[in-house]
Amino acid sequence: MPPTDQPRLVDRFGRIGRDLRVSVTDRCNLRCTYCMPAEGLAWMPKPEMLTDEELLRLVGVLVGLGIESVRLTGGEPLLRRSLVDLVAGIAGLRPRPRIAMTTNGVGLDKVAAALAEAGLDRVNVSLDTTDPEHFQRLTRRDRLDDVVRGLAAAAEAGLTPVKVNAVAMRGVNDVDAPELLQWCLDRGYELRFIEQMPLDAQHAWDRGLMVTQAELLQRLGERFTLTPVPSRGSAPAETFLVDGGPAIVGIIASVTAPFCAACDRVRLTADGQLRNCLFARREVDLRGPLRDGATDDELGQLMIEEMARKAAGHGIDGPRFVQPDRPMSAIGG
Repeated sequence: MPPTDQPRLVDRFGRIGRDLRVSVTDRCNLRCTYCMPAEGLAWMPKPEMLTDEELLRLVGVLVGLGIESVRLTGGEPLLRRSLVDLVAGIAGLRPRPRIAMTTNGVGLDKVAAALAEAGLDRVNVSLDTTDPEHFQRLTRRDRLDDVVRGLAAAAEAGLTPVKVNAVAMRGVNDVDAPELLQWCLDRGYELRFIEQMPLDAQHAWDRGLMVTQAELLQRLGERFTLTPVPSRGSAPAETFLVDGGPAIVGIIASVTAPFCAACDRVRLTADGQLRNCLFARREVDLRGPLRDGATDDELGQLMIEEMARKAAGHGIDGPRFVQPDRPMSAIGG
């Protein structure tokens, strides 16, 4: 499907899909408590996953429909052996989208330079704490040093701004928030705190145990002066200047201050399902039609129709909210 000057991924509320999140695998080498059980999950069978050729074709169709930014996620995207080739393939699309990746950073030090050379523009690295004991308690793995090396390698490779994503867990690492911010400031990383969302495989999310944006601002405010940055646009994070700037810190308050009205995201899972919202209860199958010989125009029409069905909001705080069947590791962050 050739690119068009007119956006086509438009929902009934006038929101335009410009930001594509692509899960390249559901597998992960950490076992974060807020994401999956200690024993892990039953991983997606390989035949169900999109091949590199299939994934690039679907991304290409979406770019032709107006997608401007592609973020590679998982699971842990670094576990897909062909990741560098995928990045190069996406960078070769026209018009060329911006390419980012969200990773836990384990092993990033070994491939950061190759990813940058292939066309990756920047990374977000998940790091909830720099306290070794708290890190191991949260991830159930002793890999903090690997993540730290991955962050440094990303900065050296020019994958900037290097952003750090952190989930604050009550009674575990919420006390570490000011120290984590200072650690990032000292190294030139941009920190983003994320409210814990109901996307765990265990379906054990408890809103009362979630550390809210208000609590984070209060805790950070005890050590830093935070000044709101205006003009957020469609960005998921509300940002604040730290001690007058130029450094900033962000908070993604998906639960207590949702930004659904400005959402421009659409998601493609590793098995070829298109989701118009992270919390959608339905998804449209693209893998089946793709493998059955559908044309790009036919695939594009399925994408357009699914985007048009996007709800006004996810409704986490509403009485009728039902958590998606898929966990975050299978949807893609």
